[in-house]
Amino acid sequence: MTERQTKQRLLLTGAAGGLGRVLREHLKPFARTLRLSDRADMAPACGPEEEVQVCDLSDKQAVDALVAGCDAIVHLGGISVERPFEEILEANIRGVFHLYEAARRHGVKRVVFASSNHVIGFYRQTEFLDHQAPHRPDGYYGLSKAFGEDLSRFYFDRYGIETVCIRIGSSFPEPRDHRMLHTWLSYGDLTELVRCALFAPEVGHAVVYGVSDNPGAWWDAGAGARIGFQPRDSSQAFQARIDALPRPPADAPAAVYQGGNFCAAGPFED
Repeated sequence: MTERQTKQRLLLTGAAGGLGRVLREHLKPFARTLRLSDRADMAPACGPEEEVQVCDLSDKQAVDALVAGCDAIVHLGGISVERPFEEILEANIRGVFHLYEAARRHGVKRVVFASSNHVIGFYRQTEFLDHQAPHRPDGYYGLSKAFGEDLSRFYFDRYGIETVCIRIGSSFPEPRDHRMLHTWLSYGDLTELVRCALFAPEVGHAVVYGVSDNPGAWWDAGAGARIGFQPRDSSQAFQARIDALPRPPADAPAAVYQGGNFCAAGPFED
């Protein structure tokens, strides 16, 4: 690992979540110290190269203390499924504002923001999108990620904080259904994309699709290629198994919209 490809202290939020646990292991080579944060309990620090700090993103002072001393942030923290707006507001909207305010105050100049395909979830599966496609969020969660993308753009234009927004598709060990044959992002490709986002020079404000090299792509890979990302994995290896599964009805959200079942979640007060 060269000096240029090592951060002094890298903050990973959402470290207790599914992808947070994956990246906790895979990001260690990229930082002398990996600071791990979540509001949920985490495994204790494993050696002097790890720091563990419990933090609720809705607590502005706690987030400020969390960011102090870091030179880059991988932000996975927040709610990752569709939930009532009040829950999304605190974790995903207020929380990402607190994070960028802390980054501004402490001079952090590179953020990798875990956005989501649900920012564009109401596009149909027959449409092919690039990173400039207008937002069409499929729920409160998607709205919060659209807000995060716009907020990060503002903090770049105003304060020069560079951000790579990764619109993560579906990152699991294997695709689980027909939709995921298009949206799957392997753990290896996720790690490589985060590495590229951390160390590519002069990214400005970039939006890239977090997806492996799957057949029948819905999303243009050009923005990822511009920061050096070349996916190595493909859902094609799993296609025969998935094709043997029952397909959803032709008019079901999972068969019509890129966001799948998120397009039909809620309303929660009924």
